[in-house]
Amino acid sequence: MPVSVVRFNLVEPGATPASLSARYRAAVEMARYADDRGITTVQTEEHHGVGNNWLPSPFAFAGAVFGATRNVAVTVSAVIGPLHDPLRLAEDIAVLDLLSGGRLVTVAGIGYRPEEYAQFGVDWKRRGRLQDELLETLLKAWTGEEFDYRGRTVRVTPRPFSDPHPLLLVGGSSRAAARRAARLGLPFFPSAHLPELEAYYKECLGEYGTEGWTMMPGAETPLLHISQDPDRAWAEYGRHFLHEARTYASWQSGEIRSAVRSAATTVGELRAEGVYRVLTPDQCVAAGLDNLVLHPLAGGMPLEEGWRGLRLFCDDVLPRLD
Repeated sequence: MPVSVVRFNLVEPGATPASLSARYRAAVEMARYADDRGITTVQTEEHHGVGNNWLPSPFAFAGAVFGATRNVAVTVSAVIGPLHDPLRLAEDIAVLDLLSGGRLVTVAGIGYRPEEYAQFGVDWKRRGRLQDELLETLLKAWTGEEFDYRGRTVRVTPRPFSDPHPLLLVGGSSRAAARRAARLGLPFFPSAHLPELEAYYKECLGEYGTEGWTMMPGAETPLLHISQDPDRAWAEYGRHFLHEARTYASWQSGEIRSAVRSAATTVGELRAEGVYRVLTPDQCVAAGLDNLVLHPLAGGMPLEEGWRGLRLFCDDVLPRLD
C-alpha cells in the first residue's frame, strides 16, 4: 500500500487575520477527514518572517492535529534546529509524543535562509555546532535523567511516551548532515533523492559503529492535486502552485538540494516540469506512485478547491490503491 500524505504549510499571500484563521481551521478539519479515511501522514514544516504567511510554528499546529485525530502521524519536516532552545524543544516534543501516543515524527534540519537566523539573533556560521548541541541535548533530555548542559545540571520531565525516544531524524542534503546522523545513531532524511548521500551515510554508520536507516524521497515524488478536469484546475488555480514554486526557488542556491525544486517562471512551464501535478483520480491510480503527497492548500489555494481535491482523492483514489 503506498504511503499517503497530506501536506500543509498554510501559505496565503495577502491574507487577512480572518482568512488565515479560516485556513488554519480548515487544515485541522482536513486532517481529521484524512485520518478518518485512512491517510497515513500529515506533513508540515517551519519558516519564519515570510510575506506569504508560511507556517512558523509546526509543533503548535501538530498539537491541534493530534487533538482532532486518532491514528494519523504528523511529520514536522523540518524543524530548523538551531533556532530552538534545546531544553524547551525537548519538552515540547515530549508533551506532543505523550498526547499523540507516539505519532509525532520530527526531522531536524539546519535550514537554508540566513535571514531566519538573523531574525532570531542566531549566528549563521555556528549552525552546525548548534545543531550538534541540539541533537545531543534532545537524546539526553528524553532519558528523564540529570545531565550536564552548558555547565549546569538539568533534568527534563516528563519522559516521552515513545521508547527509547520520539522518532527523530536528521535532515539535510550535505555530507555533514549524513555524518552527523551516523555519529549519533539517528536515521537520516535526505531532503531530495540523493542515493550517493545515502551511501555515504551507510559508510559513516560503519565508521562510527552505529546503526541507522534512511527515509529518502523517491526519484519521483510530485506534489499532487486531484481534479476531474486538470485543464480547468491549471487554468484557474495554477497561479497558486507557481507562487509556492517561485518562493522555494528564491530561497535555494546551487548547494541546496530539495525534492521541491522548480525552475518554472510560468504556469505552463510548471505544468510541464511535473514537480506539481494535477491528476484525475484514474490518472493518479495509474501513476503507480509509492508516495502520494496531496497538497490541497498549496500556495493559497481556495479552501473549497482544496476540499474538492482531498475528497476526490479519499473517495476515488484511496479505495483503489493496493
